[in-house]
Amino acid sequence: MKKLGFGCMRLPVLGESKDFMSAEDIDLAQFCQMVDRFMERGFTYFDTSYVYHNGKSEVFLKEALVKRYPRESFLLADKLPTFSITRPEQVSAIFEEQLERWEDPSPGYVLS
Repeated sequence: MKKLGFGCMRLPVLGESKDFMSAEDIDLAQFCQMVDRFMERGFTYFDTSYVYHNGKSEVFLKEALVKRYPRESFLLADKLPTFSITRPEQVSAIFEEQLERWEDPSPGYVLS
């Protein structure tokens, strides 16, 4: 495995947003091109987090990668925002929300 990861903290956005971290209008077409180029070059590791782009990073990564490539062709890390957790019960609630974002209704899909 090649050792370069694709971090999805700052994705291409539509418009003139100055705050890329919180911008939610992600340019899906450009992001798909970036993912394709990364995969074509033999890289397979992607990294995102619950908080990137106000939670939209996970949603758009699902569209650009998970729905377009076989699950066995990439590695995906999704971080839990421990820095913003103030109560123990938040851990399960946030984790469950993350799992829901990755769910795919197609038969045979396995989240691993």
